Amino acid sequence: MSSVNKVVLAYSGGLDTSVIVKWLQETYNCEVVTFTADIGQGEEVEPARAKAQAMGVKEIYIDDLREEFARDFVFPMFRANAIYEGEYLLGTSIARPLIAKRLIEIAKETGADAISHGATGKGNDQVRFELGAYALMPGIQVIAPWREWDLTSRETLMKYCEDRKIPVDFASSKKKSPYSMDANLLHISYEGGNLEDPWWEAEDPEMWRWTVAPEQAPDEPTYLVLTYEKGDIVAIDGEAMSPATVMEYLNKVAGENGVGRLDIVENRYVGMKSRGCYETPAGTVMMKAHRAIESLTLDREAAHLKDELMPKYAKMVYNGYWWSPERKMLQAAIDESQKCVNGDVRVKLYKGSVTAVGRRSEDSLFDEKVATFEDDAGAYDQKDAAGFIKLNALRLRIAAGKGRDLK
Repeated sequence: MSSVNKVVLAYSGGLDTSVIVKWLQETYNCEVVTFTADIGQGEEVEPARAKAQAMGVKEIYIDDLREEFARDFVFPMFRANAIYEGEYLLGTSIARPLIAKRLIEIAKETGADAISHGATGKGNDQVRFELGAYALMPGIQVIAPWREWDLTSRETLMKYCEDRKIPVDFASSKKKSPYSMDANLLHISYEGGNLEDPWWEAEDPEMWRWTVAPEQAPDEPTYLVLTYEKGDIVAIDGEAMSPATVMEYLNKVAGENGVGRLDIVENRYVGMKSRGCYETPAGTVMMKAHRAIESLTLDREAAHLKDELMPKYAKMVYNGYWWSPERKMLQAAIDESQKCVNGDVRVKLYKGSVTAVGRRSEDSLFDEKVATFEDDAGAYDQKDAAGFIKLNALRLRIAAGKGRDLK
């Protein structure tokens, strides 16, 4: 093993990362610093402190990053309307650059020469953590235990804990959900277990945690008015809210209405297909509402260009290139487009669906005088359309006149 004096570990306090603490101490004979992030996963993070202390960890970081996560990562991504492969709202993907950023900051603060994470060698997260780390600190060493050790199952991990008296709550571990789950303010994901069969329908309500089944949602719709400034939600129903508070509120209300469930098979960056289920209540509402306010305030060609660039942006986020120059370049263009994305959107939540039913803005480009089906009082000369059509048909008419087969 290469020489490591101190390593900063992304630590949840669960089985895997508890094993990693001891494994790093034994394998690398190094000091371990633990970092636990609260990014809105809905679970108490403070117990991780006692577990780390019990294993002799002296430097323990437990940080509330909810506002930073929402403000600096989720909201900028939603200005881009980013969706991966047409469906996935990138809930896990967008959390990784923030964790990587904080790992590097702590490494610099503590004089560590390495960082470590609990991502497996089959998944996307190893790529996201490490690309972020190298972008922010090129000389950092990364230790990925799942690519090094011979512990290959949950049973071997638990045996490791028993042999070394690692403080893990085995009672709760035995009752653990059969799924691999990841949660933050934007979503909760489920993988593994029965979901590895793409034909198997996810059970309800045993698995889903944030949303009610649409069939069991209230029989009356819920209406919300979301206020936007420069592409970001700043108030709901007239009440000013911070980015994290916006997401917490929307998760609750949308979840109660059965909004935000998703069941997909996606293409991982490492090459394999993976079936996963997601709950993204707030994100589902935010996406629908943002597109609604943009429909009123964005110029046509700017809106279309954004739509063309969006898949590239989403792919960058999914694959771990948040800190890349190309993502930053796209973000600058996206943010420029949002200067006039201001106003209100009224959404209707009903039994799993989100519908934008109203939008208004002082920056609206919608002109009733031009768009009306009634008398426009000369605001638009319909005769102009004839020349417009003929000019656009010119190349088609020439080709047809030459006998070209256009079928």
